[in-house]
This record gives sequence, structure tokens and C-alpha cells, in this order.
Amino acid sequence: MSGQLGLSQRELQIAQSYADGKTYQTIADTLCIAPSTVRTHLATIYRKLEVSSKLELARHLRGEAPQPRNPSEMAAVFSELALSLEEAISREKALSEVLRIISTSQGDPEAVMPLILTYALELCDAEFGILFEYQQDGGFLANHTVGIPKPFRTWLDDQGVFAASPQTGLGRMDEMRAVINIIDVKSEAVYQTDDPLRHATADLGGARSFVAIPMLAGDSLVGAFTIYRQTVRPFSEDTTRLAQMFAAQSVIALENARMIRAIQAAQS
Repeated sequence: MSGQLGLSQRELQIAQSYADGKTYQTIADTLCIAPSTVRTHLATIYRKLEVSSKLELARHLRGEAPQPRNPSEMAAVFSELALSLEEAISREKALSEVLRIISTSQGDPEAVMPLILTYALELCDAEFGILFEYQQDGGFLANHTVGIPKPFRTWLDDQGVFAASPQTGLGRMDEMRAVINIIDVKSEAVYQTDDPLRHATADLGGARSFVAIPMLAGDSLVGAFTIYRQTVRPFSEDTTRLAQMFAAQSVIALENARMIRAIQAAQS
């Protein structure tokens, strides 16, 4: 069948998987390749089969007659695939660089966290980010920030370790141990109350759209990775997954730091 379609065996595998609804990441994991490689193959597949959508690809694989197509539509598809590929490559380069920095940081989170947050803000198109460390008493401490407005940073410094109410994004994330994606922090009922964290986030930080991602080491919560946009632009599922990848790298850095501190304490 692959010969009849003009596709290699690998291209056919990817085409069928993608047409069946599998994501780039799932296909990549199955075939032990990078997501960017999946995108490269799909660009080639679309060009070879002259299709412009996943639905059209599925029809083509089933042997159905092709629908009339607009050349400008095809050009737009190829442009979108090329842009997606460039973005995927950028993400992989950033994550590779973050891992390299973590491996050479000698357990110093001060050297690593700003870089992780900076990469995350750039690739997630967000204005500022905060890495909250979770304390044993259940409180949060904003130890690492990038791009945060000064009034909000000052407020967080004044709070030190603080408890987040169950209605806030941090509080819900703490209770559910799940990603909390808020479209508009000012549209939620908690903003109409006197909750200090929500008012500081919205009024001092100017935040509108917001994502809080639990940083887990096994079953234990070690922190929260949060990114903010100052306009109402909800974070997509793809962007949230990308932020989760950065949160995972942050956990690695924090755990490395704690392990090194424990070793140093034992040796002293």
C-alpha cells in the first residue's frame, strides 16, 4: 500500500496514526523519534499526497476520491506546517539547553530557575512567571520570578510564606494536584471577594489569563510553576503541555539542589 501511495513505510505509519487522531507526541513516543521529526514527515506526506487537512488525509488513505482543492489553501497548509516545525525545533532546543544547564549547575537553583522561566515565557508567549516553592506547612513561597511587575513582586516579598485560599488558582491546584487554567482572573467570583492573592495577581500584577502547574516529585507537591498573560488570551492545551515540560525540568533542578544540600550537610 505504501508504494501505491508513494510513501515510505515510516511515512505510512505516521500518516495512518495521525489520521486516526493520534498527537505528534504520541506518535513520536511510539516510534522513538522526536515530535519535530513527526512534523517533518507530515509536511512531506501532505506534499506527496497533495492533501490539506487531517480529514483529507484520512480520506486519501481510505482510497476515496480527492476533493477539489484551492492552491492557495495548500500553500497556507504548508506554511503552517513549516511554522509548527520551527516552533517544535525551538522548543526542543530550549529544553535541551535547560537540561544542560541543570546538569552543570552544581545544584544551584538560582542559576537555573530564571533561565527555565525565561524560556517558558518566551515559548508560551507569556509576560511573567513565578516558581512557588511549597513549604511543609502547606504554604507557598515565591522564590523565583521573571518579568513580574514590581508592585506584585514587592507584595509577594512582604507576604513571605503564605496560604492560598481554596478559591484561588494556587489553592485549587494544591487541592486537586492538577493543572489550573484560568481564562480571566477578573471574571471569577473570587475576584469579587477580598481575597488578597487574587487582587494582588490581577491589580498589582496586571494578570488576566493564568496557568498554575503542580510540580510533583512522586506523590509529593514541591512547588507550582505559574505563567501569566496580561491580556485575556487563554492558554491552549498545546501551550499548557509545553509549560508542564518546563515545570518538570524545574522539579529536576529543585530535587538536584536538595540532594546536593543533603550530601553537603552529611559531610560537614
